[in-house]
Amino acid sequence: MNVEFTQLTDLGKVREGNEDYFGYVLAATAERASSHGWLFALADGVGGHELGEIASHTAVESMLAGFREAAAGESHLALLTRLVQTANARVVDAGHVAGAGGTSMATTLVACALRYDRVTVAHVGDSRCYLIRRSEANLLTRDHTVASEQVRLGLLSRDEAAESENRHLLSRSLGSELFVKPEVNEHQVFPGDVLVLCSDGLHGSVSGSEMAALTSHGGDLAAAAQRLVDIANQRDGSDNISLQLIRVRSVERVGMYRGRPYRLP
Repeated sequence: MNVEFTQLTDLGKVREGNEDYFGYVLAATAERASSHGWLFALADGVGGHELGEIASHTAVESMLAGFREAAAGESHLALLTRLVQTANARVVDAGHVAGAGGTSMATTLVACALRYDRVTVAHVGDSRCYLIRRSEANLLTRDHTVASEQVRLGLLSRDEAAESENRHLLSRSLGSELFVKPEVNEHQVFPGDVLVLCSDGLHGSVSGSEMAALTSHGGDLAAAAQRLVDIANQRDGSDNISLQLIRVRSVERVGMYRGRPYRLP
């Protein structure tokens, strides 16, 4: 597998500080691409300017460090689950150190690990991952917000949820509890696919179809990222805006036998 990527963050038009944070681990060699793959992670901190920055930075750096130290060939499903739980513990600990009691410091997190012809996506909160394929956007994550849970239970329609006062109130986040259960899923990817990881500062103002239109057809990813940020600022800009764009350039088709990968023709 081989990928190209870009990432961009912006304060927006209102915030004085940036509570978003992102990072990545690249596969520097072909051997590392097969044994570990790539990791991209993005977090949106909550709890006030300073505490939000600490929470998001702590979560992402914990994910990156854990991925670098992972055993070769470890299942990404198991690995990301473990890394998110470890990141949660790190954020809780950071909250105590900062004097927040571990209650007012929290963050969202979305991460994707790529290897062979698969992407594994893990998330907690309302930061999202989209898969862009053939100019169509598919949302791979489900917002962990009170309004989203009310839609799932049939208490609100999607239109009502979009206008609800609870649409930004998180029902699940890193740092708010001692234990967290991330949603982790695996998907097949193909050359030309684009993954979009973003905070709600972007997806709250820019639709998935607009993301697809700007990131499809093999265009320049950096230009697409800047255009998406510009649109979000034009329409709102009340929050920090962050995104990572990852384009799959090639894949290695594999099957699995007794937990071990083998190449497919």
